[in-house]
Amino acid sequence: MGAAGSSALARLGLPAPRLPAQPRPAWLGVAALGLAAAVLGTVAWRRIRPGRRRRRQQVGTVAQICIYPIKSCKGVPVSSAECTHLGLRSGHMCDRFWLVIKEDGHMVTARQEPRLVLVSITAKDDHLILSAPGMDQLVLPSKLPPSNVLHDCRLFGHDIQGRDCGDKAAQWFTNFLKTEAFRLVQFEKNMKGRPSREILTDFVQNYQVAYPDCSPVMILSEASLADLNTRLEKKVKMENFRPNIVVTGCDAFEEDTWDELLIGSVEMKKILSCPRCIMTTVDPDTGVIDRKEPLETLKSYRLCDPLCDPSEKSVYKSSPLFGMYYSVEKIGNLKVGDPVYRMVL
Repeated sequence: MGAAGSSALARLGLPAPRLPAQPRPAWLGVAALGLAAAVLGTVAWRRIRPGRRRRRQQVGTVAQICIYPIKSCKGVPVSSAECTHLGLRSGHMCDRFWLVIKEDGHMVTARQEPRLVLVSITAKDDHLILSAPGMDQLVLPSKLPPSNVLHDCRLFGHDIQGRDCGDKAAQWFTNFLKTEAFRLVQFEKNMKGRPSREILTDFVQNYQVAYPDCSPVMILSEASLADLNTRLEKKVKMENFRPNIVVTGCDAFEEDTWDELLIGSVEMKKILSCPRCIMTTVDPDTGVIDRKEPLETLKSYRLCDPLCDPSEKSVYKSSPLFGMYYSVEKIGNLKVGDPVYRMVL
């Protein structure tokens, strides 16, 4: 899913939900040296169009930040991160910049190979170190030789390139998964990402992503997970859903209503709800796929109907909604403990 979720967007064959066109934000920041904030508790922002002013309203606090360097492998918790237009970055770790593929270039995720979630990653100097049960560590350089082969890869029916990480990495994943031959590829900054308008046609935001499902950032609240766990016999973890940013201090599913956010110096804009798929049923501790929970319980109360406009039912269909996808409108930095501000009129 870009995060845990959803091949649903691709396999549903969007059209994406139609949202009203909005001007791109270019907020001015704190006015009058914080005097207005002291008086009003909010700060007015100026947008590009004259006469459009918004204020910020704190809706929560950043509780966790997580980067998933290799799609479907374990996330790496970080205390702070740079937020680029392509997603989160910390040192040499970039979110979903590495991808396991079959020899024909088609992506491989935990939907097909659930044991991928058992691969853990640490960063040391300019290398990534991979570990998995029963395997020796694999050390990957963060920058590959330009002589390494470029692969044409396929993600949800779309083309994107990736540079081959070498035979040693390919053999490591092949030996671990034990089903067929695999290779590991890396996205490089000079490569063309997958454009949003191919993934989510009709959306106002124009951005690119590397190997996430459809957006640079996914946000979920602790309260939403707590609400879900009250309905489950076997509790699930945040890792089942693979968000980049976890927010605390808000009500369950309050994130559904956050259209434009300011976190640290980063400005974000909502794209759509995250429609969930069977990847949420992969146990992050065992790598065993259940194919039922928590997906079935989410379907009992988080389907599009009655949560969204009737016109969106054809988009989400039977996929339950859990978490929110965001585009990055202004790059910057954020950290655990930062206030999460919603921009309101």
